[in-house]
Amino acid sequence: MSDYEDQKDLGTQGKEDTLKGKLNQAVGKVQRKAGEIVGDKKMEAKGAAREVGGKLQAAGGKAEQKVDEALHSTEKDDPSR
Repeated sequence: MSDYEDQKDLGTQGKEDTLKGKLNQAVGKVQRKAGEIVGDKKMEAKGAAREVGGKLQAAGGKAEQKVDEALHSTEKDDPSR
């Protein structure tokens, strides 16, 4: 199979990125809270960074899904595509 055939469409990739982002958000939140509890500022900062990164990843995934939806709705409106 070619590389093109192995690639996922934007909708599928967007769903995966959204889920991974939400998972990273949750893990980051737990890590941040654990750092707060034990008084480890470095752990707290890493958790906060992971949490923010997860939010960005989830937002990017949602954007990919929206682009995919827009592309597919355009294809439905114009059968010549």
